[in-house]
This record gives sequence, structure tokens and C-alpha cells, in this order.
Amino acid sequence: MKRIARECGFELAGVARAEPAADFALYDHWVERGMAGEMRYLTDRRKELRRDPRSLLASARSVICVGKLYNAAPGVKDPPISRYAWGSRDYHDVLREGLERMVERLAAMATFERKICVDTAPLLERTYARLAGLGWIGKNTCLINEPAGSWFFLGEILTSLDLDPDFAPPDRCGSCTRCIEACPTQALVPDGDEWTLDARRCISYLTIELRGPVPEELREGVGGHVFGCDICQDVCPWNSRAPVTEEAAFAPREIPPLEDLVSMNEREFREFARGTPLARPKYAGFVRNATNALAVNERE
Repeated sequence: MKRIARECGFELAGVARAEPAADFALYDHWVERGMAGEMRYLTDRRKELRRDPRSLLASARSVICVGKLYNAAPGVKDPPISRYAWGSRDYHDVLREGLERMVERLAAMATFERKICVDTAPLLERTYARLAGLGWIGKNTCLINEPAGSWFFLGEILTSLDLDPDFAPPDRCGSCTRCIEACPTQALVPDGDEWTLDARRCISYLTIELRGPVPEELREGVGGHVFGCDICQDVCPWNSRAPVTEEAAFAPREIPPLEDLVSMNEREFREFARGTPLARPKYAGFVRNATNALAVNERE
């Protein structure tokens, strides 16, 4: 299975049991504290579906977890857009195509029921990726793989195959707090002995998921970001030697300067964002972000 995963374009692969995980209690607590903000897909009826993978596939016995590298070689001046959206295609489509190729290869070897999931499915992706041995969940709440870092998209195949599970690796963050200290909006907050993400303060949430104006007290922290934020990954020591993806769909494309982003009309924005993650905040949200970023840059 792992060899097939590599041949289908995934750098990481492992197996977890398709059963409830203890992390659901942490997720439930996080939701109860209101930290999901306006992301109702995390708090509505779909929240309970995340309790057990078998709510998505009743016959599931294993969760095949994969990771696909998206780290692109940075330019002289990186665009004000999160690295995962630098490419020309939506990662959901790229991952699904790779997972479909995996299923086709595996189906030639055995008969089984399956369901392909990307991050739109109500599944605790990072939890099962950790249990499948792909990495640990760091203080920045990203899944971190020891040799390769955290620049990975995650995908899953729920399957009725009874596969030997892998083992979760130890947490290797240690006493490091670089991500916590670097966050301009202080979105990484203590939760008992651990750290968690208050999405309501996260630049990625504020520039992608939030509808309406960014709270005034957070605008300076959002700074020049137009779509998402990579600060907590940029400062992570485990990313200091992160490999660069060979996936052509994630190769950086040219991003216009802020002045041009601000002046885009809706038709121009749709053309610019079509088929990429940049369509997520819609026209109004994107222009809001670009306008705020331009104002911050001019003050500086």
C-alpha cells in the first residue's frame, strides 16, 4: 500500500484503525469554547460525524492516510498569500485524483468497500494521520513529520480492508515555542498543559473564513496578508530543511501586486481565482483583505 501511495504521488502514507479516537474529546471541548468562530461546518450536525469514521463508511476497518507535499521554492519576495494557494490548481482536485489512482491499484488486488476523503469530509484528519504514523500534532496545531516538516496536504481512504495499523510517533516539539511567540494575533493559546488554536484570532481564519469586517483590534496583526498565513510554519525548526514538491500543480504562479489586487473587479477576480483555493473568501472577502493589506503597507 505504501509503495502504491508513493507511485501515486504521495510522500507519506500509513494506516490507522477506523474507530473512535480519544482526540474527539479535545475537539468537542474546542468547539464548546467557541474557538471555531463562524465555521459552522465544524459545529453543526457534522461535528458528531467526526466522532467515528464508520459514520462515513459503516464497513470501515482501516483508515489509509496519505500526505502530499506542497512546499514550493520561495521567490525573492513571497506573495501575501499562503503557500498552499500559490499553485494553479485546487489541492482538493489534485489529492482526489491521486487517491482515485490508489483505489484503482488496490482494487486490482482485493475486493473492498471504500470512501475517499479530503479535508471537506467530516473526519479528524490530523488525528488519524498521527495514529497512522505520519507525524505528531505540534504546538502550532499542524501535523509535523520529523524528516520532512509540515508542508503537507492530507487525504484518506476509508476501507473495509483490515490492514495492520502503524504507530503514532512521539511529540518532538519539546520546549520550543517559536510558533507561539511569532503569531502576530496571538492565536495559539494555552489549554491546560497543551496549546490550541483560537481560530477567531488566526490570520488564516480572518482572511479566508470570516465573512464581514476583520475586528479592528486584529487588523494590524493581520498586516499584509491577503489570503491565509504561514508564519507558524515558517518559523518551525522542523521546516528548516523541508523538501520542495515536484507537483507541477503546486508550482508558484505569478501573483499581481497589491495595488492590482485591490482594483480587481468581480469578473477579474473570478478569472484569477478560478480552479484554485483563492475563490474561498469570495470577491468581497478577497478585496477586503487586499485593501487592509495595502493600508498596512502604506503606514509602514
